[in-house]
Amino acid sequence: MNSSQLFLSFFFTIISFLPGHGEIFDVKSFDAVGDGVTDDTLAFSNAWQQSCQTQGATLLVPQDNTFMVSKITFDGECQGELVFQVDGTIVAPGGPDQWPSEANPKDPWILFESIHGMRLQGNGIIDGRGQKWWDLPCKPHRRSNETTQSVPCDSPLTLRFFKSSNITLHGLNIKNSPQFHVKFDECENIHIESPGDSLNTDGIHLGRTKDVQINNSVISNGDDCVSIRTYCYNVNINNLTCSLGHGISIGSLGEDHSHACVSNITITNSIINGVRIKTWQGGSFNITFNYIQIESVRFPIIIDQYYCSTEKCKNESSAVMIHDIYYENIKGTYENKNGESSPVNFACSDALSCKNLKLVDIELHPAPGEKNAYPFCWNAHGKALNFSLPIVNCLNENGFPLPIEHIC
Repeated sequence: MNSSQLFLSFFFTIISFLPGHGEIFDVKSFDAVGDGVTDDTLAFSNAWQQSCQTQGATLLVPQDNTFMVSKITFDGECQGELVFQVDGTIVAPGGPDQWPSEANPKDPWILFESIHGMRLQGNGIIDGRGQKWWDLPCKPHRRSNETTQSVPCDSPLTLRFFKSSNITLHGLNIKNSPQFHVKFDECENIHIESPGDSLNTDGIHLGRTKDVQINNSVISNGDDCVSIRTYCYNVNINNLTCSLGHGISIGSLGEDHSHACVSNITITNSIINGVRIKTWQGGSFNITFNYIQIESVRFPIIIDQYYCSTEKCKNESSAVMIHDIYYENIKGTYENKNGESSPVNFACSDALSCKNLKLVDIELHPAPGEKNAYPFCWNAHGKALNFSLPIVNCLNENGFPLPIEHIC
């Protein structure tokens, strides 16, 4: 299986948040070896404690060195803004057999918690060394049959920011994640700029995070290019290129009958492998997508309210509400393998229809050698405005006003 890579450069618009010129704390001064074999976790932890308590400090991971670091947490509160300069290479332990026995495999490898003002930057590499995790026999693509296997299947994500704000990632190469590459939970004010082939290795994963800018980014990975989960607000994505993977996914939402709410998601000027909105059956209502705009998309448009990660999900009567979705100027090609594809596929809940879907200037052609396919709509209300190709004539135009209790 080829490695999954994510190249990131993050930049904030906050003018005062610039690289510091204070004291430099080199991890090698804290007895880090940097041979790629010796465990340098303690040295990194000690260097963090010193730099975190020093105003305007820089923690330095020097070039021409490879540092093996086990599961680690960098936590605040720090004394002012901090620069974490990665010019060398940081590698994870080699696989499940080297993961700390007391740790949960679902835990992140590198966790930044309660950090408010930090710049993680440099020309170095953060390598999750995910191959052995991808090759676990319990992974679906490795199973020889449908028998449930006893081997633990959870895998760590590479980099997680939790309850943090004013965080900048600039210029780093993040690759080979066992699971998600970068995950933001309960964070604020994210501005991302940047210049696979594995299982469930989302590029950027957002959960309970607001005020996000993702600009000029290139992501190559094995699952969702960008995944947006519940309680995310004001996410703007512009000039994003996704190769491999599944494109941009909003969801999955409403698992185990949970409340879900997402709003103000805008996607423009992007080349992606599809835009997906997916919700579990049985989730509660109150989910809003306000003004989603997607331009220059290669592959189809999907709303799936029957999402299920197994083949044994039963049909349920409740659902997450989806409404106010706006698709404009989507152009590209689609495949039609075995005549089973659809360039526009709106599979809405039996119990709660999708409302106010709008398509403007859609132009999707079959790829060379492929046959024409046709839109599919199920319990979907909306309009296709202006000329669209293919003609989306399956929408029910008799939508209904939304009750106030359905709004997030």
